[in-house]
Amino acid sequence: MSTIIPLLALAVIVTVLVTALRSMRRPKPWQPSYPLIDASPEEMERRAKDLRDRLSRAPFGEARATALWRKLASVGEGEGLIVEFHRDFCGQGLIRRAGGVVLCDIFDGGGYTGDPIAAWGDETDFVAFFAGQSDFSCSGWDEREPVFRTADPWYRNNQRITGAAIDAWLAKDRF
Repeated sequence: MSTIIPLLALAVIVTVLVTALRSMRRPKPWQPSYPLIDASPEEMERRAKDLRDRLSRAPFGEARATALWRKLASVGEGEGLIVEFHRDFCGQGLIRRAGGVVLCDIFDGGGYTGDPIAAWGDETDFVAFFAGQSDFSCSGWDEREPVFRTADPWYRNNQRITGAAIDAWLAKDRF
């Protein structure tokens, strides 16, 4: 009787180990940590247009554009409003340079390369331009907005400047 209990315990341990080893050997299909979207190109376009139609068309306004210019003018050269900080494409940003402010694509956690998309050398021109912009016009969907417009579905509304992004950046470091 004294040998039955250890033998039963050993049998349980062996069973658990064998089961664990078998489950490790079975190949499992790779799955990302997020749900997969299995949508046709037409469905993806429908979803993109649905998101487009929800974008605000309200102009940013002169007060917001003025505050944005003044904060950009106060930061160090090479700094500014960057919508996202992560690997690869981080969206569009407004960066202070020696001659004013540039709109450019941002890559790899804050770096920008290539020619600017647009540039402003003084407050008057910058405020006049950004006061009339909106989430919709900055998204790339607005056919009438040559600075932001794009036909590339991946680039449209992909981490673009929005009123919420401007407000969040303006609120940073305020006491």
